[in-house]
This record gives sequence, C-alpha cells and structure tokens, in this order.
Amino acid sequence: MKLRVRLILFLVLLVLCLSLGKMAIHESYTSPGPLQTTRAIVIPPAGTAAAARILRQNHAITTPVIFRAAAWITRKLGPLRAGEYQIPARASLAQILKILRFAPQLEHQVTIPEGLTAFQIAKILNAAPAATGRIAITTEGSILPQTYDYTRGTPVGQIAARAERALQTALTAAWPNRDPTIPLATPRDAIILASIVQEETPLPAELPKIAAVYENRLAQNMRLQADPTVIYAASYGVAAAGQPITRADLANPSPYNTYVHPGLPPGPICAPGLAAILAVLHPTSSHNLYFVATGTGGHIFAQSFTQQRANIAAYRNQ
Repeated sequence: MKLRVRLILFLVLLVLCLSLGKMAIHESYTSPGPLQTTRAIVIPPAGTAAAARILRQNHAITTPVIFRAAAWITRKLGPLRAGEYQIPARASLAQILKILRFAPQLEHQVTIPEGLTAFQIAKILNAAPAATGRIAITTEGSILPQTYDYTRGTPVGQIAARAERALQTALTAAWPNRDPTIPLATPRDAIILASIVQEETPLPAELPKIAAVYENRLAQNMRLQADPTVIYAASYGVAAAGQPITRADLANPSPYNTYVHPGLPPGPICAPGLAAILAVLHPTSSHNLYFVATGTGGHIFAQSFTQQRANIAAYRNQ
C-alpha cells in the first residue's frame, strides 16, 4: 500500500515538474528577450548548439538549453539556417527561431560609381565589407555602375560577375532601339564612346549633347581629341579624368590618345553609366563639333572652330 502511495506521489510530482517545465519553456518562448538593441548576428553552419552559444554571447538569449529545447520542440517548422540575420531588440525565442528559419539574410551593399576605371573598381570591390576573396583588375568597361546587394560571405568575384551581366542585359535591351543614324557599328563601339562621354560632364542633361559632338566628329572623320583619353593613356589606365594634361601627354603615341589617332580608341576608358550609354545611342540632334567647359560644371557648344575660339576667349576673360 505504501509503495502504491509513493508511486502515485512520484507520478504527481513528475507531472507537476513537466507542467512547470512546459510553462517555463512557454514563458521563455514568448516573453521579450534580453537583447537591448537591434543587432546583426552571424549564425555559423554548426548546428543548434552553436547557434545557441552565439546567441547567448550576443545577449539575444539567456539560457541556451531552453533555446535548444524550443528549437527541438518546433523542429517540424524547419531547420535553423546559418547566415547573418538582423535580430530586433527584445526579440523572443519564438521571434528568433522564426527569423533563423524563414527571414532573408541581412544584405550589404557596394556602390560602383559611373566613370571609374577597372583599376579603381577593383579597389572598391576588394574593400566591400562582408564579402570574401579578391579579384584582379576587371576588364575595362565591362560592368554596369550601380549599387549591388549581397549577403555576408559572398565572393567578390560573384559581385563582379553580376555587374558584368547587368551591363550585358542593359546593352542587349538598348542597342536594338538605337538611333539608326549614329556612326557606331557595334555595341562595343557604343561602350567605348559612352566611356568618353561619361568622363566629359558631371551633368546628366549634357550627356546627349556631348555624345552628339563626338558622333558628328566620327561622321566627318575628325579626330575626337577627347581629353579623358589623353589622361587614360598617360596614367596607364589608372585614371581617365581629374588630372592636368601636359604637351607631352598630348603627343603620347598610345592608341588611346585620340589627339594622335583617328576614330575610337581600342577600348573603353572607364565604366560608363546607363545614362551615358543611352546618350550615345540617342544623341541630341545638332551640328556641333566643339565644346568648352564653362568652369561651373557645364559646357558651351559650337558648330565651328571660329565660334569655339570665341567661346574659349570668353571663358578666359571671365
């Protein structure tokens, strides 16, 4: 009889303990967590125990064993995923488990501005935070400048490949709709000229006007005489703008020097943006053959060399 009473008492205590444990887990599962501020936390691909340890180290949970128990109890919802996730302040176990199962990983960004050379772009990509690996100098003019999203651990080479595909996609869509009168034979010609136009003006509205000048020159077999090509040749591809030009630079025999050689240079001198590409495919209708900087970011255009000299004199007398 005593044994039976003891057994009943033991079972009651066991049920009570299980109930209390279940209540404790449920309370921990839904109650606000200890994390004081929203934080990005990297979960390694090493299982639930490692995830619990990392979350505890980052003060997102207080008791790893309860986290592991909650993950096991809710295992039918799906496995916990490795990666970098944004954990909000005071997130409960339920929220954290939902994030690790279903939320997208935290995204980082790298921005490639228009008009940079391949050398400059490689430096930006190799310094991209949270990306891995390194790349050598990309092919000049092979990528589309814009902002690219990526997750932690993405190889730099993958970002560069996406940028190359983005350019090809944009060019494939734009080339068939070009102005049929432009003197450009191939999409590559368009990229080459767009890279020169990109370096000539910081004003988007001027891009089609600059493009018209150079395409008018090409149509008349005039040398482009584009300063950015001189800078590119003199700097061995490190820069295409922002440097002074000397007489020796103007006489540089490099095939990229359009003061010396007629026609387009053998390749792009930078990565042109989409606006510059569209500008050379749809230039302003004009007979302008010259332009000179105003000193305030814009340019004055001219149809004749006489008018150009007058514009230069007016600029110098300012």
